[in-house]
Amino acid sequence: MCADPTASASQAEKEEVDSRSIYVGNVDYACTPEEVQQHFQSCGTVNRVTILTDKFGQPKGYAYVEFVEMEAVQNALLLNESELHGRQLKVSAKRTNVPGMKQFRGRRFNPYAGFRPRRPFVPGAPVFPPFGRVPRFRRPIRYRPY
Repeated sequence: MCADPTASASQAEKEEVDSRSIYVGNVDYACTPEEVQQHFQSCGTVNRVTILTDKFGQPKGYAYVEFVEMEAVQNALLLNESELHGRQLKVSAKRTNVPGMKQFRGRRFNPYAGFRPRRPFVPGAPVFPPFGRVPRFRRPIRYRPY
């Protein structure tokens, strides 16, 4: 099984684009990409403005601005806490997405479940129930989502 050479090239390409991009938080919902572009025009040449939206097309309140030059990112970071549409913007360098970071979220703590320590499996050792009489049958546990 050989790794796809185009996949690593596109990953390097993404990292290069991300190094020229900034994250802009607390963007007003009524803001247009043109207004965001005008705000960051003084930093350098803006290549693309992406205002993220939910599945209904409503803005999420943050945007990504991609510049042509890498130096423009440093200039844009100086506009952190500047105002646009009466809202204080949060400007930071864009982080590169790490694939597979959000796959396993772990189990959530349930305060109602008893604490059950995990015992290591020992081959050949008999398995005894923790304590008390073993019931002959188990009634199905009622589904309780919360």
